[in-house]
Amino acid sequence: MSGSTNLWVLLGLGLAGVLLVTRKLRRVVKVDLGAFVERLELLPPPPPPPPKAPHPLTGLTFAVADIFDIYGYVAGFGTPEWTRTHDCATQTSPVVLALVEGGATCVGKTVIDEMAFSITGVNKHFDTPTNPAAPERIPGGCSSGSAVAVAGGIVDFSLGVDTIGGVRVPGGFCGILGFRPSHAAVSNVGIIPVSPSLDTVGWFAKDPSILRRVGHILLQLPYADSRQPRNIMIADDCFELSKIPASRLTQVVIKSVEKLLGRQVLKHVNLGNYLASKVCSLRELQSGSKNGESKLSSLVSLANAMRVLYTHEFKDNHMEWINSVKSALDSNILSSLSSVSSERIGVCHSARNEARLALNALLKDDGILVLPTVLGLPPKLNSREISSEGYNLHTLCLTAAASMSGCCQVTVPLGLYEKCPVSVSFIARNGGDRFLLDTIQTMYSTLQEQIDVVQKSSVSSTSASKEESAEIAKEKGNLAYKEKQWQKAINLYTEAIKLNGKNATYYSNRAAAYLELGSYRQAEADCTSAINLEKKNVKAYLRRGTAREMLGYYKEAVEDFKYALVLEPTNKTANLAVNRLNKLFQ
Repeated sequence: MSGSTNLWVLLGLGLAGVLLVTRKLRRVVKVDLGAFVERLELLPPPPPPPPKAPHPLTGLTFAVADIFDIYGYVAGFGTPEWTRTHDCATQTSPVVLALVEGGATCVGKTVIDEMAFSITGVNKHFDTPTNPAAPERIPGGCSSGSAVAVAGGIVDFSLGVDTIGGVRVPGGFCGILGFRPSHAAVSNVGIIPVSPSLDTVGWFAKDPSILRRVGHILLQLPYADSRQPRNIMIADDCFELSKIPASRLTQVVIKSVEKLLGRQVLKHVNLGNYLASKVCSLRELQSGSKNGESKLSSLVSLANAMRVLYTHEFKDNHMEWINSVKSALDSNILSSLSSVSSERIGVCHSARNEARLALNALLKDDGILVLPTVLGLPPKLNSREISSEGYNLHTLCLTAAASMSGCCQVTVPLGLYEKCPVSVSFIARNGGDRFLLDTIQTMYSTLQEQIDVVQKSSVSSTSASKEESAEIAKEKGNLAYKEKQWQKAINLYTEAIKLNGKNATYYSNRAAAYLELGSYRQAEADCTSAINLEKKNVKAYLRRGTAREMLGYYKEAVEDFKYALVLEPTNKTANLAVNRLNKLFQ
């Protein structure tokens, strides 16, 4: 009896083990990477006979997020409850039809986040699609399945919806191109609304030429000669948010721009400060900001304004239905739908309108703004980071610029960092979609080449990499100094010194910032370090002379100013200082 019992126990344990292994395998190896809700086929019309040109998208396949209407199917909106309570579409979305008529074949509907109300790509109803570039990490959302289908090579391109980052974020996490067009540039007819004042139809591709061809169909653009950008602006403060070393991202862009367009088109900007000076409504939204976020306050306020509009319009469209099926929905959605005063909503609308004017004025017709797409590497599946308020808020700080201004933005993959995809984003003014698509077409191959150059140089020459990083830190320090952010400038010059302590300019520049704060002993010490490294550094003598004068070391100060005159006899600052001190002791 005991022997047969043991046999059954062993068999039971064996079967349980098989089931566990099978379940584990299912989580890793999914059919079509778990990207699809439903497979279908919409065939294009027959190609025209020669000598007529074939349809522009002939031979390409695509998928659409399960938020677009397709005749005879229910757009599921990321939850079975929606499918259960809604009828089949009586017509196909014009956007989908345009692509099919353009020669492409639609092969299925893809997973989206529940009610498109997230940017993680996690959906409890359909499971999380597998990120082909990093299987242990989230794919990003809300258009997760569409991104995964392209990244996994299942389709040539795909459609998604981008409201607060629904295309840009999964594009970044999956290592592919993700394009958000200017607001209202592509029709939203036949698409379930999320937040109409922010919603855009976006698309994914691996190949920039396919991205551009799809864009010409959806944006109804005639082909014309491409224009080159005259201003490439690096948003330094946004890169400070990034958890990826800024040099790993910006150096690829900088070197590519220098090679293609010349160094003269490169500029560095502080996007937060610029928005703070131009978007007056943000000041009314900053009262709730924490002191620790002061340097990001305008970006945080813009992100919060976007969240207010997003949730308010989402409730307007769907609250009645949500109330009827509450028990079936994700609790995170329900907890996010708090009431907001009409006055605050009005301020957020003003912020959106002012943001559009501000970004259009900054970018004009020939400018590109460069910033990180996301904060860093894709979070791991089931990690706390996914639900962290700080993580999500700072991610929205990066996506809010385009969403709130209505500008167009494209996620550009820049290879791998720690075996995970990394990217930057290019933003052009509202209405500059053709210009942005042309810019990516022009720059993409050079950007990919420079990834290899930067990665190889970082491996073969760590010291050179440190010198480049130090120079970037110095340039940021110079920008902070011009903006009278003395302590920030000191911190950045200190970073430059740590990376390269043999550059006299870094010490001299830090001394200038110390002088502004009245830290005269630190300024004197820095100037002495600069002079020891570079005996003919005029600025260091002038700044040490100023520091010594303020400390009451008048004799030593006069000697510094006189030596500066020996090096530069026409220096007015040194001459005036010598005369002033001589009169003091006469």
